[in-house]
Amino acid sequence: QVQLVESGGGLVQAGGSLRLSCAASGSIESINAMGWYRQAPGKQRELVAAITSGGSTNYADSMKGRFTISRDNAKNTVYLQMNSLKPEDTAVYYCKAERLVFGVRQNYWGQGTQVTVSS
Repeated sequence: QVQLVESGGGLVQAGGSLRLSCAASGSIESINAMGWYRQAPGKQRELVAAITSGGSTNYADSMKGRFTISRDNAKNTVYLQMNSLKPEDTAVYYCKAERLVFGVRQNYWGQGTQVTVSS
């Protein structure tokens, strides 16, 4: 099992910045990728950014150039630096960890952290 605890959400004005953190604990040795997703009211959950254990990153097109995902392996923590925030970035942001155990993919989710961007 993997436990994920997110932090760093809040209220910010448009154009501002926030940094989200996701601390992983438990069976972290098998985690091969972690990522951030978001879900706005009435919308489906969507990928924001992901990072593999090797450091490769992937971003949704609308976040490229504004958001940066990074990880601190010593702290078992993944970060999402969000700059130039827009009101449409308002959503609950979730951290996800993916493990591969004997070839079977297992996904774990955090509880989510609210990000609200005011215009």
